[in-house]
Amino acid sequence: MTDVPTIALNSGTSIPQLGLGVWQTPDDDAERLVRFAIDEAGYRHIDTAKIYGNEEGVGRGIATSGVPREEIFLTTKLWNADHGRDRALAAFDESLQRLGTDYVDLYLIHWPLGDDAEFLATWHALEQLHSEGRARAIGLSNATIRHLDLVLAEHSVAPAIDQVELHPHFQQLPLRQHALEHGIAVESWSPLGGTGNSGWGKNSRPNTVLANETIAEIAAEHSVSPAQVVIRWHLQNGLVVIPKSTHEQRIAQNIDVFGFELTERDLQRIAALDTGERVGADPDTVR
Repeated sequence: MTDVPTIALNSGTSIPQLGLGVWQTPDDDAERLVRFAIDEAGYRHIDTAKIYGNEEGVGRGIATSGVPREEIFLTTKLWNADHGRDRALAAFDESLQRLGTDYVDLYLIHWPLGDDAEFLATWHALEQLHSEGRARAIGLSNATIRHLDLVLAEHSVAPAIDQVELHPHFQQLPLRQHALEHGIAVESWSPLGGTGNSGWGKNSRPNTVLANETIAEIAAEHSVSPAQVVIRWHLQNGLVVIPKSTHEQRIAQNIDVFGFELTERDLQRIAALDTGERVGADPDTVR
């Protein structure tokens, strides 16, 4: 099995620093790919969400793998239509039923949306789930500094993680620093910059990270792929990273990133690629 490092969370648990994302993966494919990722590639961290429509497949993939459930770090997320205390609690139960488990290792609010009072009521529902032990850790997805501060001012349980769009073209340095100061881990979605045509949301742009000349040059110098360079960049920056693929060969390649290390010069060259351009939507405009 690949020895993936872990990051300690403020919940008292720890998360494997590299996992498999399954956004846009059909349910039947999710079962097969999750099982392959666990049994053949050595993953122990799977990230899904209600809106992905594949919680059942993910659950089946974990259940039919050769690895016990307690050795898998499983994340799912609360969708926007389920904000509010009662709706959030009911939606969590439904996710557990689809996943075929009695707990998740991490439960996230998928988007903060625009109603701060309802957002905080939703957070308090997650705090209840955490106190019951059914969500071993709780956190946020797509939270800006303002959203983090809203929760930190009202919380009984601090967010363990903020999962945000983050890649070499959108490095989120102020958010990362703010989270670090408050003991919140940062997890990167679209860590490879998305696909070539994946731009969505106002003013977003399709991904050009993997075609970047600097990334390609660094990859050639280390005899690895551009994707492996970018994943390694996330790891060496202390980020949790969840690259997504529906190809078994790429799933295996994405976790094969512990046989090389980026140099300080490599890291400086990648740091210079930050354009501040998103691939996904701006959390302040999602409603």
